[in-house]
Amino acid sequence: MEMRVKMGTVVPKMGTLLHLNGIPGDYRGAIALALHTELGSTHRAIKTAMRWTGASERTVKYWFAGERGPSGEHLILLARHSDAIVLVLLALAERWIKDDD
Repeated sequence: MEMRVKMGTVVPKMGTLLHLNGIPGDYRGAIALALHTELGSTHRAIKTAMRWTGASERTVKYWFAGERGPSGEHLILLARHSDAIVLVLLALAERWIKDDD
């Protein structure tokens, strides 16, 4: 099975709303934006990210604050649950999916 990825700047129409031109260029800031977009800014959001990744509360608070970014393993676990994280990763890698409409 072959999968084609198209280049462009349009994100999928369904799912998490995240404007590509509003994504910070730095990894930590972009991850923080994605987490806030997907989960909000409450203590419940932090608990959800902790549950998704197994990371400590302090670690997740650093991610939400943009002071630190998740390591590879935590990043993969976040991407399993969060469309916003996946979109931010694609944007940072300049690998956007273009819609043909």
